[in-house]
Amino acid sequence: MDRETALEIHDLHARLCKAIADPKRLLIINELRNGPLTVGDLAEALEIGQSNCSQHLAILRERGVVEADRQGPHVLYSLRSEKVLHAIDLLREFMAEDLGTRSRLGKAAVRAPQAMSRR
Repeated sequence: MDRETALEIHDLHARLCKAIADPKRLLIINELRNGPLTVGDLAEALEIGQSNCSQHLAILRERGVVEADRQGPHVLYSLRSEKVLHAIDLLREFMAEDLGTRSRLGKAAVRAPQAMSRR
């Protein structure tokens, strides 16, 4: 792969990561885990304003994470691919492991000076 193509792919990757880096957008993605919802349904479930929810959905649409499907007077939002859920779930698993490691290290670090002072 040439350098220009690699840079373009990395740029797209970063833009996608920025799209899912917002807590509200992660909550929207999680709500869509079980199927399509309207902006009103999402806003109500997340207890945020409809206009704020629409702004987040616009970013997710622009980045290709969600798609909109008009059905009569309603627009249903859904995930374009289940793979985004797998990616987010994998990141959560990583964070849980990392926090677990940090917690053990933190506890060990607190105990270590006490054990050394008893000698």
